[in-house]
Amino acid sequence: MESLAEDLATLERRPFSERLVAALRAIGEERDVPEGVIFLRSGDPSDEFVHVLEGGFQLWDEVREAALSPHTLGPGQFVGEVAFLTGGGSLYTLRSLAASKVIAVPREPMLRLMAAEPEMSDIIVSVFAARRRAMLEHWASAITVVGPADDRAVREVVAFCSRNKLPVRLLEPGTAEAGELAKDCGFQGDGPKVIFGAGEVLEATPLALAERIGVAYTPTDTAFDVVIVGGGPAGVSAAVYAGAEGLRALVVEDLAVGGQAGTSSRIENYMGFPTGISGADLCFRGEVQAMKFGTRFAIPHRVAAIEPEDGAWRLTLDTGAVVRARSVIVATGVEYRRLPLARLEEFEGVGIYYAATDVEARYCGQSAVAVIGGGNSAGQAAMFLSRTARHVHVLVREESLAEMMSSYLVERLEKAANVTVHFGAEVVGLEGEASLQAIRLRGPQGERVLETPAVFVMVGAAPNTGWLAGRVAVDAEGFVLTGAEAGEAALARGRYATTCPGIYAVGDVRAGSVKRVASAVGEGAVVISEVWRHLNG
Repeated sequence: MESLAEDLATLERRPFSERLVAALRAIGEERDVPEGVIFLRSGDPSDEFVHVLEGGFQLWDEVREAALSPHTLGPGQFVGEVAFLTGGGSLYTLRSLAASKVIAVPREPMLRLMAAEPEMSDIIVSVFAARRRAMLEHWASAITVVGPADDRAVREVVAFCSRNKLPVRLLEPGTAEAGELAKDCGFQGDGPKVIFGAGEVLEATPLALAERIGVAYTPTDTAFDVVIVGGGPAGVSAAVYAGAEGLRALVVEDLAVGGQAGTSSRIENYMGFPTGISGADLCFRGEVQAMKFGTRFAIPHRVAAIEPEDGAWRLTLDTGAVVRARSVIVATGVEYRRLPLARLEEFEGVGIYYAATDVEARYCGQSAVAVIGGGNSAGQAAMFLSRTARHVHVLVREESLAEMMSSYLVERLEKAANVTVHFGAEVVGLEGEASLQAIRLRGPQGERVLETPAVFVMVGAAPNTGWLAGRVAVDAEGFVLTGAEAGEAALARGRYATTCPGIYAVGDVRAGSVKRVASAVGEGAVVISEVWRHLNG
């Protein structure tokens, strides 16, 4: 569905046919909306699909009592964006421009109609995704963070928003705009503030925001056919195919859909994207596709424990909430290993990073930065950062990149004027006060100090399997054994079956997997056929 890349103005000019409007009338109701009223408020649940017959609406800022955009919604168009697919809260407020008439359809019947009418579904999903992208590009959002850019809590909330494609504004304290907002919303004191909608002040944490906008897990819905733990390429692929097969599915992800691949600024060897695509955009497309089929996403959550219960599985989340599933797919991937350095934890998030995206790049400015690692992820990060950083130092313990990095990346690093690769180099110390200011390096020429506000650590990977607590067999490094490697009984259940019936593993977390995005997507697609056989005997 390449229409996700089309211009929003073009998409908005694709009205429904008379037949589709008639289908909306059959399952919805007509409503009259007076002029000048708030029709939809930020934070309201996206539980209806609204098609405009007469009149029109505009984006509205309730705090400032002014229009957010000159663009309006008129007859033939419809209200909403991606939040409708999740049932989450609206990210904007709509005000009626004139006396209007609409058709309102409850969310569940509308999703069923979309499944039955691919033409309608294509139009709606394309417009929803394009509107979310437009909100990101123009920073039109109900989410505002007030706080210093170097504050750890501020960075965590901004990173959560950015990686989950949630538009967010960041205001520095002391600015006139921040002062006006503080006066309008009635907040005082130090510490970062998250302002939602019409002046609602939230705790400055990703979970508090996720709960408010409806993307966190709600315990009212606890029984699923399959719970997919991990939202990287393998997990998102499984989510798409699970939904397409009619399975009641839930994806549990601890930070943002995309996983480690989501932090890749550019994937150039994924088939179908000759000019490349960022890992975040690739997985966002998959997330929208999965939601179209009814798959739910719970973010940001970790699974803390898994136990058998009445022939199914009981999963306990980090918040204490309980989810029950007839089957489980482990797609938790891997995470970069942490360096054994003093003060490492102190600087994580304020100088030490494990991803190189626009979020982290904004904190680098025109400074010199360091990338630690010699694999493709390190190479991609270095090339991405070279666009904004004054200089990028790539620190590699080995004496060559040939065995670990693709040749096209090696060539680009060698040609980049502001990139230097240091072989046989390692970091032995971190320096700074509230945030990182310098690192101590040891190399062939001895020790030296490199002044830098940002170090990107991409050295090796460890599987995220601690939460399984011995429930399935793993190899010496902690990767999950599946299929033949897990024994004949597991192989009889499927190539991705573990030693425990009803639990499957796909992607980078699986022992023997090819650590590539394309293979992870393939495994996520194939495993659903094995899950289907398990659920249906």
